[in-house]
Amino acid sequence: MIIVVDALNKDRFGDLLDEMFQLRARVFGDRLGWEVEIINGREIDQFDRLDPAYVIGLDDDGHVVSCVRALQTTGPHMLSDVFQVLLDGEPPLRSATLWESTRFCVDTERLCRDGNTMKAVSMATCELMIGSLEYARRSGISDIITVIDPVVNRVLKRSDNAPYDYVGSTKQMGKVPAMAALLDCTEERINRVRAFAGITHDVFVADDVVRDMLDARHARSVAEAQSATEWLATVCELERPMPAVLPEDIQSYCRAQIENAQTAEERAAALRLVDELVRQRIHPAVHQLVSQS
Repeated sequence: MIIVVDALNKDRFGDLLDEMFQLRARVFGDRLGWEVEIINGREIDQFDRLDPAYVIGLDDDGHVVSCVRALQTTGPHMLSDVFQVLLDGEPPLRSATLWESTRFCVDTERLCRDGNTMKAVSMATCELMIGSLEYARRSGISDIITVIDPVVNRVLKRSDNAPYDYVGSTKQMGKVPAMAALLDCTEERINRVRAFAGITHDVFVADDVVRDMLDARHARSVAEAQSATEWLATVCELERPMPAVLPEDIQSYCRAQIENAQTAEERAAALRLVDELVRQRIHPAVHQLVSQS
């Protein structure tokens, strides 16, 4: 499912944008090795301060699994200010109906968890393409110019969404080459991608539905964190030494994971690990003590 976050609703979805910036850091900084600035595990650049529109793909739990940024070409944008080397000395294309699409990425790690195959990645990719094209078309945008790498270029071609033209030439950017491609935002193009993916439903989800989903997820994380924190406090308050099966180094490891968590989700994950130790009855005596407390 797709949501668009822009200047009109970004105040409601700061947590969603934060998760998106973390995904961008993992993809463009860690995986692709692009020369991007990453601070506290988040990739944010000067163009994110220009109130662009973000087309964001979510999974059933409301986690960000894909994203792309749309920015007007009449002002500063990446192709004119960062990737101008791709233009071979030619001036950047500028038009009110031509927008730049950048930072297209998909969370392949999350999508392939729990036994899922690359089919989930393909569906998320196509859904993001459909969402970005439909958003552009509804906004009066006729064409998109996008900076992509050869892998994304092949993905576009395989999904029957091949660029109709390219600008400049391909240049090496970090670990991979990059190129500037042009796509029209026509209904014909959108229908081709839909047919390729077998997607017939409306890919967009209402803002209120997403907000309720995120709030519910946050409430679950808080409840899990509180439960696990209480368990850990109970164990740490035991006057006698911990059983040999759960030695001090494991306790220390659990405490370190909790204390070093940088986000609520990381903390919740660390606390779930502690809770899992109890649930699996690593030491029946400890489990009994905790369950009776």
